[in-house]
Amino acid sequence: MLLKRSFTVTILFVLISGMLIKNGYTGDEDKSRADIPDKYKWNLTDLYKSVDDWKKAKDEVSARFDQIKKFEGTLGNSAADLQKALDYYFDVSKSISRIYSYASMLSDQDKRVSAPLAMKQESDQLYTQFSKVSAYLEPEILSIPKEKLNQFFKEDKDLAPYGHYVDDILRRKAHTLNPAEENLIAEAGRMASLPQDVYTILSNADLPRPTITLSDGKDVTLDASGYTTYRTLKNREDRANVFEAFFGGLDRFRRTFGTELSGEVQKDIFYKNVRKYDSCLQSALDRNNIPVEVYHKLVENINKNLPTLHRYLQLRKRMLGVEELHYYDMYPSLVKKVNLTYTYEQAQDIIKDALGVLGKDYVATLNRAFNERWIDVYPSTGKTSGAYSNGGAYDVHPYILMNFNNSYEEMSTLAHELGHTMHSYYSNTHQPYPMADYPIFLAEVASTANEAILMDHELKRLKDPQERLSLLGNYLEGFRTTLFRQTQFAEFELRIHDLAEKGVALTGDKFNEIYLDILKKYYGADQGITSIEDLYAIEWAYIPHFYLNFYVFQYSTSYLASQVLAEKMLSGETGMVDKYLAFLSSGNSEYAIPTLKKVGIDMTTDEPFELAMKKMNKIMDEMEAILKQLEK
Repeated sequence: MLLKRSFTVTILFVLISGMLIKNGYTGDEDKSRADIPDKYKWNLTDLYKSVDDWKKAKDEVSARFDQIKKFEGTLGNSAADLQKALDYYFDVSKSISRIYSYASMLSDQDKRVSAPLAMKQESDQLYTQFSKVSAYLEPEILSIPKEKLNQFFKEDKDLAPYGHYVDDILRRKAHTLNPAEENLIAEAGRMASLPQDVYTILSNADLPRPTITLSDGKDVTLDASGYTTYRTLKNREDRANVFEAFFGGLDRFRRTFGTELSGEVQKDIFYKNVRKYDSCLQSALDRNNIPVEVYHKLVENINKNLPTLHRYLQLRKRMLGVEELHYYDMYPSLVKKVNLTYTYEQAQDIIKDALGVLGKDYVATLNRAFNERWIDVYPSTGKTSGAYSNGGAYDVHPYILMNFNNSYEEMSTLAHELGHTMHSYYSNTHQPYPMADYPIFLAEVASTANEAILMDHELKRLKDPQERLSLLGNYLEGFRTTLFRQTQFAEFELRIHDLAEKGVALTGDKFNEIYLDILKKYYGADQGITSIEDLYAIEWAYIPHFYLNFYVFQYSTSYLASQVLAEKMLSGETGMVDKYLAFLSSGNSEYAIPTLKKVGIDMTTDEPFELAMKKMNKIMDEMEAILKQLEK
């Protein structure tokens, strides 16, 4: 998820469990950060030597805000005046991004400490103040005749880094209003986050959470984390009770959840109308210049390939040994837990070996990340959970936060975050700052490509049938949860907006009706493949991404693109690695769709889907062959 400019962040809500490994240091979430050797902690002094230096930098950049206003009214005077204003604007932006990076990562080391949190809030205020004093910039650029702008860029070659930025402003001119109207829209923005804010408070703080007793006598509370944890239990009756209690708790508030989501959709319709778009979908996708046909092609092709998902569900049913597959059977492991454990040092070696296909320069940069303390490795008391990559410090290097627990999943997560980091590193190294912030549509491509390459490497290395089944099963779950499930969400999001644009009233009951219809279609309920209880219709209320306005489809498209890229590179396709490295280096020099086309992936065609489905069926072929061998 892209949180701030130049920040690529993937939040993985994982259960951290310290595992005792004899070789190498093992993290423990109850361990004090002071007890962890420095070599396993990121080195934030690369950003600022001390908090005092950070404060000095913050004060210096704040003092530069007044100068930005002095450029107002001068942008159209000459190429030199336009260049001075843009140079100044982006230089301040770069400084703020670095300031924010330091504060946010310092805070993430221990969320209990208030001082770094205050620093992060001060950084947020910098962004807000900077946005206000520079708000005139884009409208003033739009007021300059296009012919005059073109002449400026011909006269002044130093304007070249701003070409894409200016082109994008001009591209959206038809949907940009006059200053007074833009001011009204900005004022309305104060209310725009209310549906999401209310949803967040209800779902995370005020919603009563059910408690159930498991078959072992343990009482557990089913908040979001508890549901994620206990839906994987081996005992099937426990899983059924978890689903019934969790979704039952949500359904009792479906009218409230429905009102919140309806408010979010009405907000999207407001922006679509005032900015003169044909649909909410077009309005959302136009921010990144993504054609609506890409979205429709995704939904169309995934529906066309539902038989492949159904094949996987039949395989899951067989491997779980159940007579009837239920929706609560989607999350337990397909095979008996295989004890694949790796020290952090072993994970480094395996990842470097796997990603060696990307060349010596790529691996050399991985070594820098490992040896120069770009990574905060282990969990500790108060440290933020999950994992992310932060590429916001353009002039320094990216950073990675991990909570490494010596499992295969964490090794794969490390490879994933290194994918983000290398994408940021190559873009920051090869592009000027205004063109380094790669599009959000592409943000998950490099990360999931790394996962696929690592998986291929481990499958070549591991020969034990049970170990291979475990990895292949995990791989298939990636297809189900990222490609199919996120498209399922995208289809729901499209349908509710289409209905609202036609004037259909949206309520909690209506959302349930729509979601259940889609859920049953995806899981083959009408064909007897999966039993879907009506109660699970409320699952839409569990998904916070529906408040991000057509965001989730990008998980599917990125996953799709990454699988195809990995296959092309691993198969040794001539020139593919060089094309991929150029892709990593392209930043925001072009829009996302043409950038992918340069590496041979056209998201407006059927080809990526066909290649991905071929890969998924190949995995199932091998799993079925292993099962047949084990049954002898």
